[in-house]
Amino acid sequence: MRLYPTKEKGKRAFVLWIAIISAFASAAQDSVHQFSVQEAVEYAAKNSAQVRNALIGIDVQRQTNREVTAAAYPQASASISGNHYPNVAVQSFPNFIAQATYGVLQQEGVKDGNGNPIVSPSDFGIVQAQFGTKYNASAGADLSQLLFDGQVFVGLQARKTAMDFAAKTAEVTQEQIKANIYKIYYQLLAGKQQVSTIDVNISRLEKLLNDTREIYNNGFAEKLDISKAEVSLTNLRTEKLRVENQLHNAYLGLKILMGMPVRDELVLTDSLPDQKRVEEALDTRFNYEERVEYEQLQLSKRLNEFNIKRYQLSYLPTVSLSASYAKMAMRNKFDFFKAGEPWFPSSSIGVRISVPIFDGFAKDARIKNARLQLEQTNNNLKSLELTIDKEIAEARVNIKSAIATMQFQEKNMQLAEEVYNQTKLKYEQGLGSNLEVTNAQAELTTAQNNYYAALYDAISARVDYLRSTGKL
Repeated sequence: MRLYPTKEKGKRAFVLWIAIISAFASAAQDSVHQFSVQEAVEYAAKNSAQVRNALIGIDVQRQTNREVTAAAYPQASASISGNHYPNVAVQSFPNFIAQATYGVLQQEGVKDGNGNPIVSPSDFGIVQAQFGTKYNASAGADLSQLLFDGQVFVGLQARKTAMDFAAKTAEVTQEQIKANIYKIYYQLLAGKQQVSTIDVNISRLEKLLNDTREIYNNGFAEKLDISKAEVSLTNLRTEKLRVENQLHNAYLGLKILMGMPVRDELVLTDSLPDQKRVEEALDTRFNYEERVEYEQLQLSKRLNEFNIKRYQLSYLPTVSLSASYAKMAMRNKFDFFKAGEPWFPSSSIGVRISVPIFDGFAKDARIKNARLQLEQTNNNLKSLELTIDKEIAEARVNIKSAIATMQFQEKNMQLAEEVYNQTKLKYEQGLGSNLEVTNAQAELTTAQNNYYAALYDAISARVDYLRSTGKL
């Protein structure tokens, strides 16, 4: 018995293993997405579940419009029916046959066998008889056409507005997702820069730790100095791990927002906008109609106006035309398909005018309710204008404040780096302490973190401003 594979089998297994690895590598390459922020938005427009549902809402409205249009088209139907009466119903009725017979006899002066004129009895009695056949069948077609209905007429007018409203609703969803993608995308870019800065700081502290060990070995430093450098280095590595975890979670959040499978790799190809691009956003001119939410409310107002008109026209009569044609057959045997047996035609053409008279004030209530809804929409438009003004004002303040803070923190970061370099140089020359170097490094790290926080705040404020002005 062989416990180990032969050399030939080992080669085949190795080749198979390489093929499997290549297949997985190829699959992994297919799932790598390199996106700019605009490409990320376009991907979300095709794959986000929220956007897809919003687009389905447009199709739903399109089918609703078809249903409204159908009311104005001719309505045609066909039917066929058959009935079997095991016991034909008995009808009771006055004996009109005897009454008619006596009437004729009296009129003609006929006399009975005794020579007396025939006189009609006072009561002819009741006759019971079966009327009808055991088998009845009919086949026919009905056609109707609505000639006038105020509510249907308004519904036809409102179809385009309803479609525009559904489209704007989808745009609102897309705009919200777009703003969130922009923010997370730039947050990831800022986070990647922050990680790069932390790596530089880690390299500095690693060199400081090595230098401190050398100085300690030469008897010019204490063991405590090495411990302090190790603590600072550990803190920085922990900080890097924390930021990387945040970036990982942010990547997952961005993928979910875009509708991208979590297992796929996402590579960001854009760079952070500079201060000039952030400041240029403040020069954007604004018009309320450029906000999709404002356009959506205006369309909602238009639909409310159609609603009022629809209910007002419900006071008018409705007019419809109808026509029918059928053939019927009555048999005492089930022989409807027997050749030569008669089928009797029946047809009709009619016009129906329905005039509303009193409905318990239901129409009046619907009209007043529609007017109240219109008033609510007008109030929402005014409220949205105030909200937009507030969002723009806040975004302006936030951009200016963030830019100023970013400038201060950038200078502060440069100054902190100079302090660190000079402090470390003094320490290497034996003119300073390890504690001073550690403190300088901590201050540099704080200044860097403050700078990146201000940078992201400025970018986020820019996104908020562009969205509030409808320019995102």
